[in-house]
Formats: sequence, structure tokens, C-alpha cells
Amino acid sequence: MSIIKKWNSISLILRILIGLVVGAVLGLLLPKLTWIGILGTLFVGALKAIAPVLVFVLVSASIANAKGGNAGKFRTVIFLYLFSTLCAAVVAVFVNFLHPVTISLAGLDPTEGYSPPGSMSEIILNLLTSVIDNPVKALANANYIGILFWSVILGLALKRAGENTKQAMNDLAEAVSMVVRWVISCAPFGILGLVFQAVSTSGLEIFTTYGELVLVLVVSMLLVAFVLNPLIVGITLRHNPYPLIFKCVRQSGVTAFFTRSSAANIPVNLELCKELGLDEDMYSVSIPLGSTINMDGAASVITTFALTAAFTAGVKVTLPMAILLSIVATFSACGTSGVAGGSLLLIPLGCSLFGISNDVAMQIVGVGFIISVIQDSLETALNSSGDVIFTATAEFREWKKQGKELPL
Repeated sequence: MSIIKKWNSISLILRILIGLVVGAVLGLLLPKLTWIGILGTLFVGALKAIAPVLVFVLVSASIANAKGGNAGKFRTVIFLYLFSTLCAAVVAVFVNFLHPVTISLAGLDPTEGYSPPGSMSEIILNLLTSVIDNPVKALANANYIGILFWSVILGLALKRAGENTKQAMNDLAEAVSMVVRWVISCAPFGILGLVFQAVSTSGLEIFTTYGELVLVLVVSMLLVAFVLNPLIVGITLRHNPYPLIFKCVRQSGVTAFFTRSSAANIPVNLELCKELGLDEDMYSVSIPLGSTINMDGAASVITTFALTAAFTAGVKVTLPMAILLSIVATFSACGTSGVAGGSLLLIPLGCSLFGISNDVAMQIVGVGFIISVIQDSLETALNSSGDVIFTATAEFREWKKQGKELPL
């Protein structure tokens, strides 16, 4: 017990770093001990399992007990989500123009078993269908746009309930939050298993075959994370943005990078918002909403892969065409959660702007799946950390108007 107490007394971030290093070393030295990877599978599975229940209960309880006054903050955070996603796509355009990448598609088979959307209208229809999904089915399938819709409806209905009922909802929300804290405390062992799995199976092959494409993706997303997002936060708050940026990247981005699941990272983000002292009525809704519409990483991926397909096919891409691609990528990225397969399956839609055939586009998607261990990790880290960054920015903006001191 004394060892456990000493272990728990260490900061969670340091424990995660220890797990990361141990997992990498074991992956390099003992790659055949595949059972170690089960730790990562169990950790991600537990987070994915509790996250839908947490969102549903927390949002319902928050709205039922809400006192009002959050409309301005919600408008701000939604604007920041959409604006940053558009800017991320534009950043990806300029990086790809500065360093155009072409790849060899010889020997690559089109991805089988996946059906990309054929048009923007199909994406919108998918979103609308997800909104009115059966609430039980939405919970079972982790359909967060549906979970949000029905939890808001239930919360509004419960506003007329008695105080005892509202208190019971609060108690239930606190109980589920406690379960989440228990799961998050296991993060070091989960990260150990995830890192072991990645290091022992992927190796360095993706860097040698598709190194340039990986580099363009990494540079685009790092520019968004450490230049674009700080610029947006700094202008909005007129305050040094980097303490907030670094805290969110360290505590949200790191876990999202290894879990590669925005859904699994929702509990982590909610805990971080609580630590920052944000209004629970606000963040209990904005964080799950952000996992649906705040898609900086997805917009970067769609833009980069569509332009790579165009450069490879010898299509002359003009700047107006590329900007149009940014707009399409922005709205497509917001529909990622409603499309099976995520952002990679929206690449053919971007390619269609340049007249590239679906066969070629799906071969590009195949490349995406090959480098997904890096692409998906970076994308999720950028998306998920941004949810907290812009939720906090909207809240801190109101604090500044009221003359309150910012915590960072």
C-alpha cells in the first residue's frame, strides 16, 4: 500500500511520461511480449465505454440545474471552433504549396470495405440522421451528436422537475465523474501498452516510404498547434496564450495522441476544464460538441491528402482552387464523426474538386491508412486539445470583461 501511495503522489503527467518511456523501451527490446499491448487496449476500451454515459448524464444534469447566462460564451466557442478549423485548412494549403509532395501509387490497392460520401449533401444528411438517432443506440455506438441532442432535450425537460430530482441527477453525474477519475488514474499503464504496441509493430518503415508526406502533415499540424491557435487565443484574450496552450497540449494532447480517440479523451478534457476552474454548465456541453465540430486536424488531413493526390496526378492547382478546398475541408471535417472511417474517407470528396477519379482517390486513402499511426495520432491530439483551448478562451474572455484575473 505504501508503494501505491507513493506512486499516486507523483503527478499524473510524470507518471504518464514514465509509462511512455517504459513502453518504448519494452517495444524495442522485447517486441514479442505482445500481451503488454493489452494494457493499452483495456485503457482505451474503458474510456470509450464510460465517455458516452458521462456526457449524457453530465449534460443533462448541467442543463437541468443551469442558471442561464452562457449564451454569449457558447456563441464565442462555436465561432472559435469553426474559424480555427478553416484556418487550419488554409495553413495546410500554404505548407503544401511551399513543399508539394508526390507519391508512388504503384502496387497499392484501393481501400476495400469502406464507402466514402459522394457529396456534401450526403455528409449533411449523415449529420442530421445522427442527431435524431435512437438515444439508446446513440449511447451504445458513441454517437456524440445524438447523445448531445437527447441529453439537452432531457435536461430541458428536467428543469421543471423538483429539487430532489435535480439533486439526484447531480449525484449521479458526480458518481460517474468519480468512475472516470479512477479510469484516468490508470493512464500511465494504458499509455505504456499503447506505446509498446506502436513501437513493436510499426517500426520505421512509414518514415522511409512516405517520409515527405508525414513531414508535411507534422509541420502543418505543429504550425496550427503552436502558431495559429496561440495567435487566435492571444488576439481574443489580449493575453499571453502559451501557458494555456502548453497546459492543454501536455494534459489533453498527450493522452489523445496515444489513445487516438477523441471520444476516449472527452473524460480527460472534462477533468482538465474542471482543473482550470471553468463553468461546468459551459464545458459539459462545449467539450462533447467540440469533439464533433472542432476538427483542425481533420481539415489539415483532408487538405493535405487532396493536394497530394492533385500534385501526383499532375493537376495544376491554382490558389483560388486551394482556398475553395479549404472551405470544403472545413465543412467536411465537421461531418467527420457522422461518416464511418473518419477524416480519411472524406479525402475523395476533396479530390473530386480537381477531377481526380475515385480509384486514384481511394489509393490515396490507402496511403492514409498506412501512415495512420502518425496521422491519426497527431490529428486527434490537435482536435482534442483544441476543444479545451477554445472552451477556456471563451470563458476567460467573459472573465476579462468582468475584471477577473485569469488563472494562467
